[in-house]
Amino acid sequence: MTDARTRDDVISAPAVPRVPVRGGGGFPVRRIYCVGRNFADHAREMGATAPASKAERGTPVFFMKPADAIVTGEVVPYPSATSDLHHEVELVVAIGGDAPAGVLPVEQAQALVFGYTVGMDLTRRDLQAAAKAKGLPWDTAKGFDHSAPIGELVPAAEAGALGARQLELRVNDQLRQHARLSDLIWDVPEILHELSKLYALRAGDLVFMGTPAGVAALQPGDRYEATLEGIATLRGTIQDDPAAAAALG
Repeated sequence: MTDARTRDDVISAPAVPRVPVRGGGGFPVRRIYCVGRNFADHAREMGATAPASKAERGTPVFFMKPADAIVTGEVVPYPSATSDLHHEVELVVAIGGDAPAGVLPVEQAQALVFGYTVGMDLTRRDLQAAAKAKGLPWDTAKGFDHSAPIGELVPAAEAGALGARQLELRVNDQLRQHARLSDLIWDVPEILHELSKLYALRAGDLVFMGTPAGVAALQPGDRYEATLEGIATLRGTIQDDPAAAAALG
C-alpha cells in the first residue's frame, strides 16, 4: 500500500508562467528554447564566422532559459551581477501541439506553430564574455530572472505569413536593431526540425529565433519598443529597483 503522503506536494506548487494571447486567454509556457547566431550580421559582430550559403550552415546553436524568465508587463528590473546588460530583439514562436515521436520533418513543422510574437533575449554580456574566455558554459549570462520580456501572442492564422517582415528595436526612440525575417539563417520549420533531433517538442514550448546585429547595452531608465512588423509590439522600461523585481516574483 502506498503512503498517501508520498503523493502530496510538500510545498505550494509554483504558478505556471503564461503569455497573454490576442483575443483572450493565456498560453502556458513549458520550455523556452533559444537560437544563437541565426542572423549572419549578428554572428559576425560577435566574432563568429557567418555561413556564405545554406550548404555551409552546419548545426544551429541552441541554449535555454527557464520558463519563469518571461516578463509580460512593462517593467523589467535591471539584473544583479552585471554592469553590461544587452538587448537582443527576436521573433518568438509558440508551439501549440506535441511533435510526433522521432525527428520532425521540415514539411510537418509549420503545423505545430500556434502563433508568433516579438521578445527580447536579455543577456549579461560581461558574464558571457568571462565564461567564453575560460571555455565555460554561459548559462548565467542568459537564463536569469526576468531575462525574456515577451509581447502578446498572435495566432498564426491571424498573423499570416512571416515572409520578409521587419524585426525592429528602438531604445529611447533611437533605432538600435532591424532586419528582415527573410535574413534568418535557419527559418522556423528548419529550426523546429533541428530542435526535434535533441528534444521532444511539446505544446507550451517557446522558441526565440535569434537576433540581428546591433546588440548594445541597456541602462536603468531606458525605454524600449520592439516590433514584429504587422504582428506584435512590445514596450517596456528598464528599472534599477529591487522592489520592482520583488513584485514580479
